[in-house]
Amino acid sequence: MIKHKFRAIPTTIDNIRFASKKEAKYYSELLVRQKSGEVVFFLRQTPFHLPGGIKYVCDFTLFLANGSVEFIDVKGMKTPIYITKKKIVEDLYPVNIIEV
Repeated sequence: MIKHKFRAIPTTIDNIRFASKKEAKYYSELLVRQKSGEVVFFLRQTPFHLPGGIKYVCDFTLFLANGSVEFIDVKGMKTPIYITKKKIVEDLYPVNIIEV
């Protein structure tokens, strides 16, 4: 197994490979929230296209039963490039990225 530079351990659930155990755990929690009806559905790896051909990928986009939409990024370590890209996304798009 190749070591991840931030010590994240890739984890597979439902034949989906997640970058870390933390992201896989959040996915499992989303499935429970979906079964309860709180989350109508969710998307994984939602891309935001930024100027200069740069792309930011948000881990999850949640569509909630109350009609709201949440953008979730599961973070273990906030790198300088992540912080910069997140700020650009929030400046360009009408979204607020929630970190868990």
